[in-house]
Amino acid sequence: MLQIDLIEKCKKNDRKAQMRLYDQYCDGMFCVAMRFLKNTDDAQDAVQEAFIKAFQKIHQFKAEVTFGAWLKRIVVNKSIDFLKSKREYLISLDESYMQIADDEDDWTVEENISVDMVKKAIDKLPDKYKYVVMLYLIEGYDHEEISEILKIAQTTSRTQLMRGKQRLRELLKYQYDGTGH
Repeated sequence: MLQIDLIEKCKKNDRKAQMRLYDQYCDGMFCVAMRFLKNTDDAQDAVQEAFIKAFQKIHQFKAEVTFGAWLKRIVVNKSIDFLKSKREYLISLDESYMQIADDEDDWTVEENISVDMVKKAIDKLPDKYKYVVMLYLIEGYDHEEISEILKIAQTTSRTQLMRGKQRLRELLKYQYDGTGH
């Protein structure tokens, strides 16, 4: 069955179609939630809530983006909401998910700096920088999307990304010089 047909059936509240769509996307969306939440139970809860919201709002899906991209944004929002409600700002950086965008400044670091060092440094960033760095660098969102997700101005997103990257470089330099832990 074509995905667009599946989505149309979901819009008519077809439970079998909803289950098929869920089966297609649940693993990928779980990975997205885990990058933010670092806890299996919390990630499963966020994904479940995201699918419930997606099926409630599926009539708003206009195929301007892929269904996966639309659903991913819901999962990211649910994950951030969960973090805010729990006040747990633990974000994991997984090497296989790191995406460096071409349209912003250079994100290269010294070759002796490991991914583990980058993970630790991102964990030490203030929350306002951590979220923007995570959404931009890892999830691949642009400033317009980040501003919508975090409910901040695009200029704020750009400023926080710039400051977050600067702070990240300072933390990495501190670790690399051997004066860190």
